[in-house]
Amino acid sequence: MEMPTPNAQVLSRKDKIVARLSEILPRDAVISDERETRAYECDALTAYKCPPLCAVLPANTKEVADVLRICHQMGVPVVPRGSGTSLAGGALPTADCVILGVAKMNDVIETNYDDRYIRVQTGRTNLSVTGAVETNGFFYAPDPSSQLACAIAGNIAMNSGGAHCLKYGVTTNNLMGVTMVLMDGTVVEIGGAHLDAAGLDILGVICGSEGQLGVVTEATLRILHKPEGARPVLMGYDSSEVAGQVVTDIIKAGILPVAIEFMDRPCIEATEKFAKAGYPMCEALLIVEVEGSEDEIDAQLKLIMEIAAAHNPVELREAKDAEEAGRIWLGRKSAFGAMGQINDYMCLDGTIPVSSLPLVLRRIGEMSKQFGLDVGNVFHAGDGNMHPLILFDANKPGDLELCEEFGAEILKLCVEVGGCLTGEHGVGIEKRDLMNVQYDPADLEAQMAVKDIFDPSWLLNAAKVFPLNSSEARRAA
Repeated sequence: MEMPTPNAQVLSRKDKIVARLSEILPRDAVISDERETRAYECDALTAYKCPPLCAVLPANTKEVADVLRICHQMGVPVVPRGSGTSLAGGALPTADCVILGVAKMNDVIETNYDDRYIRVQTGRTNLSVTGAVETNGFFYAPDPSSQLACAIAGNIAMNSGGAHCLKYGVTTNNLMGVTMVLMDGTVVEIGGAHLDAAGLDILGVICGSEGQLGVVTEATLRILHKPEGARPVLMGYDSSEVAGQVVTDIIKAGILPVAIEFMDRPCIEATEKFAKAGYPMCEALLIVEVEGSEDEIDAQLKLIMEIAAAHNPVELREAKDAEEAGRIWLGRKSAFGAMGQINDYMCLDGTIPVSSLPLVLRRIGEMSKQFGLDVGNVFHAGDGNMHPLILFDANKPGDLELCEEFGAEILKLCVEVGGCLTGEHGVGIEKRDLMNVQYDPADLEAQMAVKDIFDPSWLLNAAKVFPLNSSEARRAA
């Protein structure tokens, strides 16, 4: 994976840069020892690593503004970092950059149950947002698989979703406002504690911008009343294509489950060894969950079970109580960890029209044989957000490159059928060089012109998202 050559002038001024940052931050908030900076050399895309020039851990918006102002004055690139759970290399450093981590910024600033919002510092973890309001009967809807660890800052940067996004939407549907610091240290307030802001949708530009435009330090998030109840059903099928058709039929019937999750045989086998959830051994498994009152749940599940039964399931299991519901979800929640126990893998993130699921699953199976690499599929089937896990051997020369080539073909297929390169992981460096597949030069130029406004010097996360040959002139200016 190509990265820009580090700026030799910045590298030569490391001591001066660290000294300036140490003047405005506490001693333990500036990390410059080479051994200690290795903790920040990569994110969850661990195939690529590079220790940064240094890392800083500010505790509030003012400290972030001070850091960015100094880096701007000294021409130092900055890479924002949440919890480092990015699977697309969004927080991968360069040797001449300052990593700006928000981990210390984890306070709840305000909670308003009447108007249903919570304002938090963006280093707070996703799951702990719900933890702050659940005793009052509320929750925060986006629930990425990494929600125990991932930070709200990263969720906003990548527009993260999760299993329940089918009904509740992804981060952009639950984000009401932000405090953001621009590269020159300017602090701006965008949106707020109301349903919609007047004028241009700047908040929509910020959410999903992958740290290209500014560092979001505080966020106002929509919180919702907990549903009266919820119940999942498990369905097993002898064909991934048939399972894909079941998903299509459920959506076509006008039913809106809170979640539709898909797992294929490799994932089922791995999770059974790992979590022992009691899943049937079949080619494909669906978990469909609905919520509401008992009558609403019964009515929705009756229709869903009829659709499922029409496709000759291997097993059709409705949860009868909370313990059974927990076991149905256990394997799905454990899937990524379980797959990591058996092999190295690359987790992709492409989005397709739901109606294309049968075709895409068949083509992935064909490409798996062509490349000689196994694939485990586990994803949010209800909204077409796919997460194929390509298995490879990191210690085998050429296997990583073969895996990346295979992954690129899957993502090209997603675009070909009318989908896009990413649903919630972002572009980062993983899909950076595939952006030309989805966008023509004029599209990329328009997107880079937006960055020009927010970050004219192109110092924020500048080696990500845009193909290097497209952004070269701007980065070199």
